[in-house]
Amino acid sequence: MPKIPGIGHLQAIRALRKAGFEIIREGKHTVMSDGTRILTIPRHNPIHAFTMGGIARDAGLSPEEFRRLL
Repeated sequence: MPKIPGIGHLQAIRALRKAGFEIIREGKHTVMSDGTRILTIPRHNPIHAFTMGGIARDAGLSPEEFRRLL
């Protein structure tokens, strides 16, 4: 069972901005980067919990760190 809940894409973007990521491009997906990592966030609500867990892992965040940013 994932430790990160399924959340809306705007919540995910807000949390990742707090972690230092900025939006590069928006379309069917939102692409964000912190200068070294590139993340792709789907623009649908809610983002599936397993997908969100993978995005947080790719961002270098543990589930606890990501939940704190929400």
